[in-house]
Amino acid sequence: MNGIKAKTIFSIVLASVCFKAEAQSSALKIADSLYASGNYSNAINQYAKVGTPRASQQIAKAYNVIGNFEKAILQYESVVAKDSSLILAKFELGKLYVKIKDNKKATSVFQKLVFNQPNNPEFYYYLGRSSTDLEERLKAYKKAVKIDSTHLRSIFKLGKYYVVKREKDSVLKYVNKGLSFYSSDVSLINLKALAYFNNANYEEAAILFERLLELKEYKEHVYEKLGHSYLKELEIYKAKKAYLSTLEINDENERILNGLGDLYLKEKQLDSSEYYFKESIKVQHIVLDKEYMSLARIARIRNDIPKAIFYYKLAFKEDTSNFRSYYQICVLYDQYSKDSKGKLRYYERFIEKFGTKKGYFSLLVKKRIAELKEEGHVSKK
Repeated sequence: MNGIKAKTIFSIVLASVCFKAEAQSSALKIADSLYASGNYSNAINQYAKVGTPRASQQIAKAYNVIGNFEKAILQYESVVAKDSSLILAKFELGKLYVKIKDNKKATSVFQKLVFNQPNNPEFYYYLGRSSTDLEERLKAYKKAVKIDSTHLRSIFKLGKYYVVKREKDSVLKYVNKGLSFYSSDVSLINLKALAYFNNANYEEAAILFERLLELKEYKEHVYEKLGHSYLKELEIYKAKKAYLSTLEINDENERILNGLGDLYLKEKQLDSSEYYFKESIKVQHIVLDKEYMSLARIARIRNDIPKAIFYYKLAFKEDTSNFRSYYQICVLYDQYSKDSKGKLRYYERFIEKFGTKKGYFSLLVKKRIAELKEEGHVSKK
């Protein structure tokens, strides 16, 4: 009788366990289906009913996807606390720390991961991402590349660092490594182009910027730097074309507007030059003395002295420390006006504003003041 009773209890327990397992399996399938279809909030609720380590990780993943990083981190921390052997959970937790810029915790996670798996380049990459020490960061990226010479993200990080440092040879060392297995990677081609551009190797830079355009990288900085490279190589027509393409993307690019103004001024195409300098002035919210002085030069070439004086006055108004613009006002007024007293006042104001420490300019002004005073004295006689 006791044996029959024991068998009955065992059967009930077994049936209960099987029923629970089937229920968990069913709930897990429903949760997985909800997750796969993007119904993350309901998936979280279903996974919570399952309660297995895998379900807990899926809850964390779902929170991460919907952008609730705080709850995702709490979930992963709970998972890792219960089972420290779950490497994937630790990895995802570390990445989340990186995402919220908790570098201290992220570094701690990835230091442990690289200790346990020293041949995993991804762990070294994220160790570099989380490290606040520059040398340690570079060391981690270099280790990732040493382990896996095709680790593109680490190669990019190193190349970008050396571009900023303007160390062309170091840029090429890493970028060429990446391009050797992925020749059309636009991020690496861009770094290589910038390395040559920064090192004044404009012919090589132009070839690479052209390659970026072939790869449909129709970006403002690509056209702009391509135009500068053409200009340095005296390819004026190509430079103009690249500059104009830049303006199609951003018609308020002050550097390009100014550059076109300079190009047309060199070619004595004064109307076009004037147009672009004026457009440059419109878009700027900074000191405009150089542009006004350029417009004044155009007016002088046209022999329009009143307009030249007008622009030099605007230039001086923009930067009252620019003694050159005020000197030009003095000289042009001297040439244009018949008012001797007015001429003298301009020159004397130059001395009042800038003293006698402007070298050659001060000497010329003092000499002219003396001449005007002598002319006035003679005329009175």
